[in-house]
Parts: sequence; structure tokens; C-alpha cells
Amino acid sequence: MTTPANSENITIDGPVGDIEALIEYPEASEDRNIIAICCHPHPQHGGAMSNKVIYTVARAQLALGATALRFNFRGVGKSMGHYADGIGEMEDLRAVLNWVGETFPGHTLWLSGFSFGAWISTMVAHEYAIEQLISIAPPVERGYFENMTHPQCSWLALMGDADEVVSFKETEQWIETLNPKPEWIVMKDAGHFFHSRLVELREILEQTLAKKID
Repeated sequence: MTTPANSENITIDGPVGDIEALIEYPEASEDRNIIAICCHPHPQHGGAMSNKVIYTVARAQLALGATALRFNFRGVGKSMGHYADGIGEMEDLRAVLNWVGETFPGHTLWLSGFSFGAWISTMVAHEYAIEQLISIAPPVERGYFENMTHPQCSWLALMGDADEVVSFKETEQWIETLNPKPEWIVMKDAGHFFHSRLVELREILEQTLAKKID
């Protein structure tokens, strides 16, 4: 994918070296002082910040006036290090969140993730002043969320009911156990990667998140 003109390739200091990241800025007249950090899917299955779903998530938030920041977990792209079973990837996200806090003080934080990235972002969210959490196809059946501290922020969860990677049934059952429950959106007949449905996904996210903006 090409890099838009109103964007910047940056490097963030991570716990095991450089973290490769891309920031996309909204038009100055539309800037709402929101930083939207987006976490990509599993690094060992081709996940990267260029993933089409997380790109779509970032673009939806950018359209709402947020500054969108995507980054590569360790061992992906130009980010240093090696896959670390999610524990290291959580440390990577913390490094990004700390950098954002120092670089954009006073900005509202939104945090989103797709699949593996939904796990990483959800597990870390309670440690920071996140205003909006967005979880796309959270992989709950893998036991990732067993020790989760419930995020204390507005939470949107979304997936397709024809997901061929993550169990829709188990995810929906898990959603029902949460208190309070996140806002739960189901895209009928959509698969894990939302093939041919990315425009619809973006529209749903824009419409839903627009209601969260004062």
C-alpha cells in the first residue's frame, strides 16, 4: 500500500530495539486531538501493520478526525526482535503507548486491534487512560483472555458470524459473560478477513465511533 502524503514513517524505542510505525494525520481542520493506536494480527501468520483489516480500522478512525498510528510488533517488518508469545508484544504496545503519551500530551487515546492484536490491546487497555477500545474478531477460544482485567473504558467488539479462524459461537458466549458488556456488532456472513466486506466494515466503524465523539 502507498504511504499517503499526510503521513510519517517513524521509529519508536522498544524494549528489544526499534519499533517501526506509521502515523497518518487528519486534515488540520478536522483534527480532534485523538490518537488511535492500531494493533495488527498474529506475527507468525503474516500479520503486519499493512494488514487490510487493520488498515481499514485505521482509515475509519482517520476519517473521524483522529491521528492513526499503526506499528509492527517485534520481528515484523523493520521492528527488531523476535516473536515472544504475546508477552513481548504487550511490552511493545506499552512502549508505543508511552511514546504517544510523551509525544501527544493531553490527547484522547483510542486503542484497537484485530485478532491477535485484539488480544494484545485488550489485555493492556486497563493500564492506560484509554477512552475507546475496539476489538475486531478477538480470539477468545485460545484461552488468551482468561486473566483479563476488564477495560474501564468504552468498548466496541465486532466480528463476522462466518469467521473461519475465530469461533463466533465462543466469542459471543464470552461477550455475554462480561460485565459491563462491550457494544457488540455482528456482520452477517462475514469471514475473518472481511473479504469483499472491507468497505462495509469501515462504514460501520465510522458510523458507530462517530457517536462516541463529543
